[in-house]
Amino acid sequence: MSYALVMTTTSNLPEAEAIAQALLSDRWAACIQVMPITSYYTWQGEYQREGEYLLLIKAKAAHFAQIQATIQANHSYQVPEIIQIPIVAGSDAYLEWINLVSR
Repeated sequence: MSYALVMTTTSNLPEAEAIAQALLSDRWAACIQVMPITSYYTWQGEYQREGEYLLLIKAKAAHFAQIQATIQANHSYQVPEIIQIPIVAGSDAYLEWINLVSR
């Protein structure tokens, strides 16, 4: 079994919570952490500094397509950040828990 951390950001807490709720209720993810951050980036040629909410989504790697679709369906950004990072090692008990609570 392969596991992954999927990251996305939103502009506000209600949107982050809606994405988290959708992923958890459909059991595409086992755990989602939401935290306030400041992002610095260039968008359409302009420097941006924005307060955002970062979602760290722990899930089975095979669920990436469903996670991406859920994020896109609930996201207000034109180009949302959706990145999957493989979990190459972790606590056996925690990885087993991810396996048990998700599809």
